[in-house]
Amino acid sequence: MLTVLIDYESGNLHSAAKAFQRMAREGDGGEVLVSARPEDVARADRIVLPGDGAFPACHTALAGAGEGSVLEALREAVEVRGRPFLGICVGMQLMAKVGHEYSETPGLGWIDGAVTRITPADPALKVPPMGWNVLVIDQPHPVLAGIETGQHAYFVHSYHMRVADPAQLIAHVDYGQPVTAIVGTGTMIGTQFHPEKSQATGLRLIANFLAWAP
Repeated sequence: MLTVLIDYESGNLHSAAKAFQRMAREGDGGEVLVSARPEDVARADRIVLPGDGAFPACHTALAGAGEGSVLEALREAVEVRGRPFLGICVGMQLMAKVGHEYSETPGLGWIDGAVTRITPADPALKVPPMGWNVLVIDQPHPVLAGIETGQHAYFVHSYHMRVADPAQLIAHVDYGQPVTAIVGTGTMIGTQFHPEKSQATGLRLIANFLAWAP
């Protein structure tokens, strides 16, 4: 089994790759490869899209990554062949229909939602929230096996996805307003938090994703 982390110069690939490689070794999860090559994305059994930075810049980088179109290879693998997909941070936000950071930018359109700025009701709460927050699980998902409401995950972001379809909201956190933490539909799932920085909870999620057979 091959898991490909897409390198489009917009993700914290070093720590993410180490976490995925560790859990792959522990669970006989096969090979983990960091790549910007469309042919590697095309042959992947599982695909991970990390992301740090602004939505428009990440979208532009993804569309232009590698020799040829990584974006086309990603769409073919996930939309047509149903390869399991995990988006992380901005990689998750790119699953939405549209992002509203700086300018209106189209997303992948896999989740019915829009990415908007966090506006907590309490003015004492800083944006971006940086650090640990408590997960609230809204519905079960195989990638959340062994993960429960009350466990912590590591977040750093100023924007979040507002999901139109409640069935696609897997988990949220409370930060002066409900803030989307996990979304999912079909063979696709995304986390606003960084599982590679979320200690036992994040490593469990990565292991579950590597074992997921939707």
